[in-house]
Amino acid sequence: MYYDGETFYCHKMEAKTGTQDCAGCGKPISERYMLKALDLYWHEDCLKCGCCDCRLGEVGSTLYTKANLILCRRDYLRLFGSTGYCSACSKVIPAFEMVMRARTNVYHLECFACQQCNHRFCVGDRFYLCDNKILCEYDYEERLVFANMAYNPNQLAQLKRQANGQIPSPSLGPTPVRSIGSGDLNNNMSQQQSVLKAPTS
Repeated sequence: MYYDGETFYCHKMEAKTGTQDCAGCGKPISERYMLKALDLYWHEDCLKCGCCDCRLGEVGSTLYTKANLILCRRDYLRLFGSTGYCSACSKVIPAFEMVMRARTNVYHLECFACQQCNHRFCVGDRFYLCDNKILCEYDYEERLVFANMAYNPNQLAQLKRQANGQIPSPSLGPTPVRSIGSGDLNNNMSQQQSVLKAPTS
């Protein structure tokens, strides 16, 4: 019986021939090296994950116990862990799943898309975190234009009159919209521009 739900470390050490019995197979350890884990001694081939059968001495120095099983990190997290909830769909994200992150938000890979137009991002695409939502470059810029118009009512009224046919449009193209500086954003529009990188585990 192992301690349930705990993390242990596995240490490789030189064996003193014939002095220790393996906790896995019960035979004396005659090899040059042995593993010490859970305060017991093991042949390197006998200390394995109870799920995937990987040799725990080869996959790292950490092992986990749960439900009377000795597990590698991946299987322990797959069976018993979670990393939290997706910021887009609010469903649980299993701990072993690859995720995308933007500031403190975590997303399923399939949920990491513009929350305005559902455009799926590719590696290298720019995205923005605005009002805690992920936006593509186009939708972010559109949002900035509308935010700018809210701060410039005369320009908004002129555009409305043009749309209603009350005044003709200028012959040289659309009315220019001044660019928004950092002081022009309203306080609720927190922004972060990022370039998409490969998913993290």
